Amino acid sequence: MANDILKQIFQEMHLHIATSINPNSVMDVLLSKDVIGPDDYYELIEVTVPRDRCRKMLSRLYLSSHPQAFIHLRLALLDDYSWIVEEIDKKLPLLTSQLQQLHLGDSSHGKQNICCEIIVSHREIVIC
Repeated sequence: MANDILKQIFQEMHLHIATSINPNSVMDVLLSKDVIGPDDYYELIEVTVPRDRCRKMLSRLYLSSHPQAFIHLRLALLDDYSWIVEEIDKKLPLLTSQLQQLHLGDSSHGKQNICCEIIVSHREIVIC
């Protein structure tokens, strides 16, 4: 759920992000979190223009089946691009209102909740 919402936000901000960041440090984090594989990493490094490399990286992430790809991307941007993260976080009020309606730990009807944690504006949020 959180990853899908963040994916939508990143897609909305695609042009701004693709033209504002150098993806090298982000790629290192995504590789270390196994969001992208070594083959993807080395293929991205071969793209010499940072803007084109960023576009290609984002395109791969949009197609990724990794369940936390955009959560890891957001966290990777925190150190060098906190102003972009602030813009992303401004788009998250809908997410926080949805969280208030969730009943965490409710396993009625034999269903189990799968939760993940993200940090939004320096607050930990659990999303199921």
